[in-house]
Amino acid sequence: MSWLHHPTGPQGGAALIINPVIHELGGLRVGRALPHARRRMVGPFVFLDHIGPARFAPGEGLDIGPHPHIGLATITYLLEGRIRHRDSLGSDQDIVPGEVNWMTAGRGITHSERTPGEARRHGHSLLGVQSWVALPRAAEETEPGFYHHPGTDLPLLEDTGLAVRVIAGQAYGARSPVRVFSPTLYADARLEAGAALPLPGEHEERSAHIIEGEIEIAGERFTTGQLLIFRPGDAITLRALAESRVLLLGGAPLDGPRHIWWNFVSSSPERIAAAREDWLRGHFGPVAEEEPALNDTSREKSR
Repeated sequence: MSWLHHPTGPQGGAALIINPVIHELGGLRVGRALPHARRRMVGPFVFLDHIGPARFAPGEGLDIGPHPHIGLATITYLLEGRIRHRDSLGSDQDIVPGEVNWMTAGRGITHSERTPGEARRHGHSLLGVQSWVALPRAAEETEPGFYHHPGTDLPLLEDTGLAVRVIAGQAYGARSPVRVFSPTLYADARLEAGAALPLPGEHEERSAHIIEGEIEIAGERFTTGQLLIFRPGDAITLRALAESRVLLLGGAPLDGPRHIWWNFVSSSPERIAAAREDWLRGHFGPVAEEEPALNDTSREKSR
């Protein structure tokens, strides 16, 4: 039996359309779709940055120095380019297209993200997404960790004009090996022009972020950079008007609201205040091969 099931009956549309806010970050422009004034989270996703497309000249690159996180997991997913991740656990990993790099901050971690040497010397393009997943209350103070998964470990589902890779959680009956802390939908869908992809219905909260191309839903057109959020239970089908790349994000609603300040996420504002003091006093661990951080929370160089 095919993994692809096209629903019959009335089709739903986008309940909320978010056009990202443009920010400068580490030497390039990024579009930030979450958090948004009208929607703070979709499932466990509390933060979504669309990185690029950008072209770095030789000698230039991404430079995000050491900065801290608590209470979340970060997922960096690239379509083009390369980023070198280092953290206070001793992790040192190049992030390349199609692979998953999941960093659990838990009770606290420090990391940096930079263009590695060879790519910097020759110049390169960069396109991808970084998202933050808030941890359930019971896991907010878990031990930090970093987990790398090559693309060959991730389920790939294919049909005529369609390819869907399950990045984290589950979709269309397939489950990613990436460890998640709550029911999660995160998938990378490639659609040829004219292809139709129904959204999986098992997740209460669902959204689609258009990385490239143009799609139509229930007669309405959407384009690159937009985040589309859907009503629970609606039958949704994406139809590609051009060759397109779309990330599907969502999952179960989190167990209560989350507070976000600078790079910290928590169910408790007091915990965020404590983390800020810990950072200012130098209590977060250093990152190998990086200059010591200035422990300044007033600058916007990091996320």
